[in-house]
Amino acid sequence: MAVKIRLSRHGKKNYAFYHIIVADSRAPRDGRFIELLGTYNPNTNPATIILDGDKALDWLTKGAQPTETCKRILSYKGVLLRKHLQGGVQKGALTQEQADAKFNAWIAEKEAQISAKKASLAQNLSAAKKAALEAEAKVNTARAEELARKKAEIEAAKAAEEAAAKAAQEAEAAAAAAAENSSEEKTPEAPVSENTEA
Repeated sequence: MAVKIRLSRHGKKNYAFYHIIVADSRAPRDGRFIELLGTYNPNTNPATIILDGDKALDWLTKGAQPTETCKRILSYKGVLLRKHLQGGVQKGALTQEQADAKFNAWIAEKEAQISAKKASLAQNLSAAKKAALEAEAKVNTARAEELARKKAEIEAAKAAEEAAAKAAQEAEAAAAAAAENSSEEKTPEAPVSENTEA
């Protein structure tokens, strides 16, 4: 029986997460499995991996073959490095203390890389939020300026209309007054002529 370390898909549509399992290679993808080693959630950034490294190392030493994705996950969590170091201990190239020191140094470096990545992601997110707020503030000020300009234009147009109406009324009043004055001047009293018939 060929035993594989592989992923079993779970979760909803377009938001999958996976169980890391040990299963017979003939078993269906989401079917029977021998043992559950952990979970892998690619929806977070960085991906969330929960893995029992001792069980995974045990299955690797027994001859279980990981798939390509699981091999990357095991490498990311340091299980393949531990297997390599244990091979060196068994061959006598290293002592157990040296192997543990190398593994602990690698773990510390990996955790520093992960924390640096998380910090840079958080910084990029805050910078993106700040840039979005600044862009929104620019748009808001541009809109406010446009509204103020339109309001000023409307008020200026109203004032011009009122001034024109007032000027027209004044002109009409002046014209009426001039017409009255001219009519008074043009119509002098007719002389009374007395016709005396003899």
